[in-house]
Amino acid sequence: MAFELPNLPYDYKALEPHIDARTMEIHHSKHHAGYTSKLNAAIEGTELEGKSIEDILASISSQAAGVRNNGGGFYNHCLFWEVMSPNGGGNPSGELADMINDTFGSFDEFKTAFSNAAATQFGSGWAWLCLTNGKLEVCSTPNQDNPLMDSVGCDGTPILGIDVWEHAYYLNYQNRRPDYINAFFNVVNWDKVSENLNNAK
Repeated sequence: MAFELPNLPYDYKALEPHIDARTMEIHHSKHHAGYTSKLNAAIEGTELEGKSIEDILASISSQAAGVRNNGGGFYNHCLFWEVMSPNGGGNPSGELADMINDTFGSFDEFKTAFSNAAATQFGSGWAWLCLTNGKLEVCSTPNQDNPLMDSVGCDGTPILGIDVWEHAYYLNYQNRRPDYINAFFNVVNWDKVSENLNNAK
């Protein structure tokens, strides 16, 4: 089965004013769709055909650049859409909140660490909250790399990610990446992040 572009769980305009409808439409229907179709083309007729995206990423260092870039782009965006919601924002609760407090000292300290990872990622890339060996960790990766890939220096299972490629924010925020990162926290779906945490365990 070929990989398919997932439908968004909300309208393109649903995350406004924090993320504008035009950016969402282009990001999903052009960028994510492009990664999806190019990934399918890259693995067609190879031993990767029929494998899960997680299995493909786990051995990415032995794959061609087209598989790495488009496989990462496909997976990263699938996670990105799900960890946002028009009913998002606020603070996490339950075990996720407890683990954040234990690891970072407070939710505000976590926000600072995550925001710094996103803001200081040079050029295009992502910042992540991962579960690594049973503990939470913040890290960042360039391009469409992610912590599921072998040999990226950022190991673990991502449970929250923010896209800091310019196409994710430039129409609304231009070069003000920190403003976009700050706005992102208004749409984070902490229920989904908690579900990702449980699944990662």
